[in-house]
Amino acid sequence: MSTAPIVFQWSGDAMVPHHRFQRECDASFVVGESYRLAVQEHRSQANHNHYFAAINEAWMNLPEVLAERFPTSEHLRKYALIKAGYRDERTFPCASKAEAQRLAAFIRPMDDFAIVTTAEAVVTVWTAKSQSKAAMGKQVFQESKNKVLDVLAEMIGIQPETLTRNVGRAA
Repeated sequence: MSTAPIVFQWSGDAMVPHHRFQRECDASFVVGESYRLAVQEHRSQANHNHYFAAINEAWMNLPEVLAERFPTSEHLRKYALIKAGYRDERTFPCASKAEAQRLAAFIRPMDDFAIVTTAEAVVTVWTAKSQSKAAMGKQVFQESKNKVLDVLAEMIGIQPETLTRNVGRAA
């Protein structure tokens, strides 16, 4: 079954799949079985565009000491997501500190956006959660947006409201 949501329409009596999804429904569902549907609220494109414009604005205003660390606004976005807690975390216990350092050196080039650290004989890898529409609904996206913009505003030394206000003027 596809991971993309299937679009249904309420007929007044039943949820009817959009004709485009009929084949997928026929292949995936059994007549007479019960299935749980969840409402997925749509995110505003304007909100989405504002978010990415604010990230770009923050990236353009990074202090020189940080600018080299983030070659693109995407690097900055994923870093801020991780710092804001929207991340997956994996730990790898090793037999020694030296082994942990070797493993970390091996892992780092696998994902340009991951944060890889060592503490004694343990390697920790943090990767940013996806903010795609399929992975993150409207409410969680808004929460993550607010927290990411807070992280970015702190990095460039301004209030979050100033960052979002400046983006609003530029848009």
